[in-house]
Amino acid sequence: QLQFVESGGGLVQPGGSLRLSCAASGFTLDYYAIGWFRQAPGKEREGVSCISRSGGSTNYADSVKGRFTISRDNAKNTVYLQMNGLKPEDTAVYYCAAAQYGSSCLMAIWEYYYWGQGTQVTVSS
Repeated sequence: QLQFVESGGGLVQPGGSLRLSCAASGFTLDYYAIGWFRQAPGKEREGVSCISRSGGSTNYADSVKGRFTISRDNAKNTVYLQMNGLKPEDTAVYYCAAAQYGSSCLMAIWEYYYWGQGTQVTVSS
């Protein structure tokens, strides 16, 4: 079965940090750009960040620029999202997914697949 497994979420105070992991199961990440998305209660799923196949190109939503960093370790078949300076508005279920971009990536949600179950991130004091 081809899917992602997200982990690393939890409850954190404002200003805190978390590192999310996205592990691929049943396929190799080498051929895909990977995106992180999130969905807050009552809101649509939105793009957070993406990374190209080689890791040489990244994109971030304006709301997380300077606070979040996406990276990948193809040898471990895993993509990470380091989240610093967390805010209550970052509270959401975070998902990763794959897309077939080349040397760059976009957070065009309709082009992504192999969605995982997500990991809950709650930022609250």
